[in-house]
Amino acid sequence: MEREALLEYIRPRMPEKRYIHTIGVMETAILLAEKYGVDTKKAEIAAILHDMAKYEEVEGMRAIVREQGLDTRLLPWGSEILHGPIAAYRAEFELGIKDEAILNAMRYHTTGRAGMSRLEQIIYIADMIEPNRKFPGVEPLRQIAEEDLQKAMKACIHHSILFLVTAELPIYPLSIECYNDYLGEEL
Repeated sequence: MEREALLEYIRPRMPEKRYIHTIGVMETAILLAEKYGVDTKKAEIAAILHDMAKYEEVEGMRAIVREQGLDTRLLPWGSEILHGPIAAYRAEFELGIKDEAILNAMRYHTTGRAGMSRLEQIIYIADMIEPNRKFPGVEPLRQIAEEDLQKAMKACIHHSILFLVTAELPIYPLSIECYNDYLGEEL
C-alpha cells in the first residue's frame, strides 16, 4: 500500500491528536532512515501503522494474544504495551504485510527489546522524539538522534525506564532486556 492509502486506513482508528502524532513519527522516521542508511519505505510503513491498534478494546487485544499464540507475557498489560504487537498482527493479517523488519519495528516500538535492528531503533526513537512531543528532556534526545543512532536509542530507553521508575510504574520485561542490552555495550 502507498502512503495515502495507509494514512486513509489508519485515520478513522484514532483521534485527530494521535493522527497528527503519527504524521510526526512518519516524517521523523523517514529523516532518521535517510540519515542512517535504512530503507525509507519500510520506515514510512512501520511509522504510519505503529499506533493503529492503540484505541482498540483491551479485552479484544488480549483475546488476539490468546487466540494467535502471541507472547503470553502481554496478557496482564494494558493498551500501552498491547497495541504494538496487535498492530503488527493486524498489519500482517489484514493488510498483508509480511516483511518481518516492518512488523518487528511496529511490534517493539513501545517496549524495545534486546538486539534491535536499525529500523526498530528508528521507529522507537521517532515515536519518542517526533516534533509534537513536548516532555522535559525531549530536546537533548532529538540532538543525540542527529548525531548517533545507537547513543540515541540508549538515551531513549534510559529516559523511558527512568520515567517508569520515577512514576513507580511496572516495566515490561522486554524493556528491561533492551536497557540491559544497551548498557552491555559498555561492559
